[in-house]
Order: sequence, then C-alpha cells, then structure tokens
Amino acid sequence: MTQSPDISALPQFSQLTIQGEDAEKFLQGQLTCDVTKLGLSYQAAAICNLKGRIEFGIWIKKQAEKHYDVVISSDCADALQAHLKKFGAFSKFDTSESIAIYPCVLADEPTFSHKDDHNTAEDTQDWMACSIATGNYWIVAATQGEFQPQELRLHQRGGMDYDKGCYLGQEVIARIYFKSAPKAFLHYVKGSGVVPVAGDKLDKIQVVNAIENDNGFTALVVARPEHLAESDLNILDLPAALQVDVARPK
Repeated sequence: MTQSPDISALPQFSQLTIQGEDAEKFLQGQLTCDVTKLGLSYQAAAICNLKGRIEFGIWIKKQAEKHYDVVISSDCADALQAHLKKFGAFSKFDTSESIAIYPCVLADEPTFSHKDDHNTAEDTQDWMACSIATGNYWIVAATQGEFQPQELRLHQRGGMDYDKGCYLGQEVIARIYFKSAPKAFLHYVKGSGVVPVAGDKLDKIQVVNAIENDNGFTALVVARPEHLAESDLNILDLPAALQVDVARPK
C-alpha cells in the first residue's frame, strides 16, 4: 500500500504584507519588476543581491492602494524580514508577521490559497508538478544567491523591467541583458534515478527544483545546452513564451 507523502517534507510558503505611505517607492527600489504595474494576480519577481543574483524569489500582488502581499518559501521568510528591516529603516511602511499560505493549482495555473482545504500534500504536489512544467521555479534557502534572474527566464514571465530605474543588482543585470546573454539557462527535463534536491549539481547541470514521478523525476535545471546534450536527461517543452532565446531581442 502506497503511503501518502509527508506534507512537512514538501515545500512550504509564507505570506507577509507590506503597506504604508512609502511601500510602493521602497519596493520599486528593491524588486526586479515594475511595482507600478502590479495588480491583483500574483507576479513572480525577485530581490537580488549586489552581484545581480536572486536572494529572494517571490510572488507579489497589489492587494489595495499602498498594500502589497508577498509570498516566499518559508525557509527564506525570516531572512526577508531582516532584509526589509535593514533596507527599509528610513521608509514609512509596516511589514506584517509572516503567515502560512498554501500552494495549489486553480484554473490549471499554479497559485496560492489561504483556504485550509488546500493545505494538503496532494495540492502541494500538484502545484510542484504544474510549476515545474510551466517554469514557475521557487527559490529556497539552499539556492539563495545561486541564479541570475535572466538565467531563470524571469524576464520572459513579466518579472523584470529594464526601463524602470535602479534596484538592487540592477547594474549587473542590465549589463548582462544589454551586452551579453547567459550561457546557461532554465530547462525543463526528465531524468531517472534518485530525485535531486534544489541546488544539487548533476555534473555541470544545476538543479533548481525537482519532483518524483513514476519513472524517476522531472526538474527545472539551469544548464548550457551542450551540457544537456551530453547528459542522460531528456529535455521537455516549457510553455512557448519560455522557449524563446534568453538573449535580448535584436
């Protein structure tokens, strides 16, 4: 008899609220996306470090005027709170304590819910499978500072804006975008054997997220195409918008 998966071993997420007079201005100087364009749907975005690598992978929506809800992997929530306190010390906004929020799939899209009905291992596994198939990566403590946002195709998901002005890591990110392109970038793959964990390296291929399936695992990885071609992994199709070249359109 197959046992139900232990939900405590699956990814968990937290939501915190940022609201106040300076909330939009502060977030605009932190996030890769254009905060002025946010609405009621979750937008994948990031807060980067000064090296232009993702320190916090988040989803954010504008709940109301000067009121933003942020979702993050629970093992990064305390670090995000400390970051907001440090960089927002002279800005007028309040940050709530983080609360649990549950990953689920609604209308065939990976999203989040506060409903207890969605606090199940099955909902989380469905979210993981759907997220991996659609390029909806999630950053955990083990992968903080590992990836440049363009490597993860965040710009192809509306999570980056190259015209909005300065934010943390912007100089490095803009230089890569306008003057070069990542040689390694996000792919959706299928493999056999033991399921790797986030941050694992399969030779020269780095795992972002993975989930077990009947014949092995599926995963999001960052790799050079030539290294994938030399591996035993099978490349699967991401959504069309994420199949295009990661380089800046000519």
